[in-house]
Amino acid sequence: MDAIVQWFSQIYSFMAVIPFIVFIILWGILYGITKDKKRATRTSMDVTAVLLIGSVSMMIKQIFGTSFGFWFLLLFFLVCAGLLGNLQNRTKGAVDLAKIAKVLLRLGFMLLSVCYILLLVIGVGKYVYIS
Repeated sequence: MDAIVQWFSQIYSFMAVIPFIVFIILWGILYGITKDKKRATRTSMDVTAVLLIGSVSMMIKQIFGTSFGFWFLLLFFLVCAGLLGNLQNRTKGAVDLAKIAKVLLRLGFMLLSVCYILLLVIGVGKYVYIS
């Protein structure tokens, strides 16, 4: 069992290093199977958002020397989930967790993509000018 967990951890680590390449490859595979651009894009965004969480939190750890990045992202997603749940409860009278998860993953993809690019530029600049 430990070997399986370690294998999945290594696969996740490899894919999290290059999340946008994974996005493009996954989009191509899904579009080839479904022939639906919208569905391929949405599913690729959802998977890449999960990869970006790990990437951005590790970049924060490397650049700023703190391990608070993951916990900050988790807190951000939990607060957003609470706000979306409150909004759904007020407007529709019920909370749809699947819809909240979809919105969070797609919002997370957009925000974490910007954070990824920004942290990548900062990290490269720090490496070039400090080394």
